[in-house]
Amino acid sequence: MAKKNERHLSRRQARDLDVEIGFLEGLVRRDPSYTDALELLGDHYTERGRIADCLAIDQQLRELRPADPNVCFNLACTLALSGQADRACLELDSALDLGFRDFGSVRREPDLAAARKHPDFKRIRERIRRLEKGPTAH
Repeated sequence: MAKKNERHLSRRQARDLDVEIGFLEGLVRRDPSYTDALELLGDHYTERGRIADCLAIDQQLRELRPADPNVCFNLACTLALSGQADRACLELDSALDLGFRDFGSVRREPDLAAARKHPDFKRIRERIRRLEKGPTAH
């Protein structure tokens, strides 16, 4: 699942989210390969606007699950949010290589806005069109 940009949180929501973040950080310190906790922690970091922290988590997940197309997609979203549109496009390519087929998310996910403006995205858009046409398309 792609990450959401930071939304306005009430003080109570922010405090509750920070408590959850602290709990998840403790879990991950004890077990750095606990991917479910890492995914949730990355989502929470993004919700709090902590994009650099989320990027570190997504890169860790990429190392732990290199063949997971959703991990690549999420990393692409975070890279785009952090101003690294060129690397985001590379991760989108990897996600497609690994079987990511939620083309609507690639086209509409707000977190990918910067990547869609990058010149390399034109190639990704063309690749998606070919994939949508099926295996006989060239």
